[in-house]
Amino acid sequence: MSWVVWLVVAVALAIGEIFTPGMFFLGPVALAAGAGAVAAALGGTLAAVITFLVCTGLSLGYLRPIARAHLHVPALARTGAAALVGRKAIVTRRVDAGGGRVKIGGEEWSARPFMDGAVIEVGAAVDVVEISGATALVME
Repeated sequence: MSWVVWLVVAVALAIGEIFTPGMFFLGPVALAAGAGAVAAALGGTLAAVITFLVCTGLSLGYLRPIARAHLHVPALARTGAAALVGRKAIVTRRVDAGGGRVKIGGEEWSARPFMDGAVIEVGAAVDVVEISGATALVME
């Protein structure tokens, strides 16, 4: 009946993985616990422990790096205001500490200089460094 314990542990770890997004640590260990449950049902407790340890090492060493590589969102996949960071803009109203306006793509945004004290004149091409609320922080 030790296979039931291994199965409960596997399910608990899988549920824990669901509630810790971005880590991908408990998922591979849950798979190993599932393999331990199968080994316990077929061969006993010692076989389950050995299977669990081997499968944990293999799954963490092989699956986790693959999953973590897929977590990084490329710039092309960003949406909303985050997609504007790194784009070019044109100053439509002078940008200084008091504010200003820039055109990013087809939209006009309020803007402030990214560097304190900077003044950017109308017509200048700028880079969007950050979006803070509804304001683009820009620099030449």
